[in-house]
Amino acid sequence: MPELPDVVVYLEALEPRVIGHVIEKIDVRGISVLKTYDPPIDEVVGNEVVTLRRLGKRLVFELTDDLFLVIHLMVGGRLKWADGGAKVPGKVGLAGIHFANGSLILTEASKKKRAALWLHRGEEAMLAEHDRDGAEPLEVDRDTFVARLTERNRTLKRALTDPRVFSGIGNAYSDEILLHAGLSPVRRTDQLDANELTRLFDATTQTLGLWLDRLRTEVGDGWPTKVTAFRPEMVVHGKYRQPCSVCGTEVQRIRYAENEVNYCPSCQTGGKVLADRSLSRLLKDDWPRTLEDLEEVRPTE
Repeated sequence: MPELPDVVVYLEALEPRVIGHVIEKIDVRGISVLKTYDPPIDEVVGNEVVTLRRLGKRLVFELTDDLFLVIHLMVGGRLKWADGGAKVPGKVGLAGIHFANGSLILTEASKKKRAALWLHRGEEAMLAEHDRDGAEPLEVDRDTFVARLTERNRTLKRALTDPRVFSGIGNAYSDEILLHAGLSPVRRTDQLDANELTRLFDATTQTLGLWLDRLRTEVGDGWPTKVTAFRPEMVVHGKYRQPCSVCGTEVQRIRYAENEVNYCPSCQTGGKVLADRSLSRLLKDDWPRTLEDLEEVRPTE
């Protein structure tokens, strides 16, 4: 699932291509991709893209006429840009947003079509549906980070990936953050001392910042074409049974329902291997069963 660094790079690539440009046509092909019917999706036609923003892992297009077009790529959704225009491909194509200078194509190769598209009239309606009120991890100071992290007693893995706590951190980058912080994914937030909290804050900002820089360098003035949660430069995420590049220990994982946690026993758990079965009760209470559960949590009243 594209997370904060990937979504930011998508938006930065989109800015020079669509801001100030008028949508000439929208072509929705996916049966389940469109999640709203009022206003009708065709109302975007003839409206100009005023600005772009990120809400968690969502891309938001603010249009004239007080319209807000929102895209969530979920796991397999990807965006492609074609200068001069392109048709929505038959098998994997979900939607196309067409401008005079090119076309933005939403695709999803997965059989489970989870990517989604919404159109809202008014910022208030858009925020009510999509804003989870998570803190921006690259914008908060250490004290704010700690306050948000420790509002509830959770496992570190769950706290980092909860969109009500932090905006845009998902499974992949939370694995890397916890590795670099040297902390177990199942430590509870109330168990960390001041030094460990500082270490986690530093690891979060440094890891996300490092990957933003890497992806920006990789893309340059072009278009992001290698958007994936499994990158060879990652230390633990997606590296089950491969040697940790920090210490050489075999990377382990915890699997629960559709989710998994990747970690290094030597770097993070004092050499202890965390068994799936013994953690099942803990994860049942503190980890969503599906990716949809993870994304649909709402701000606490």
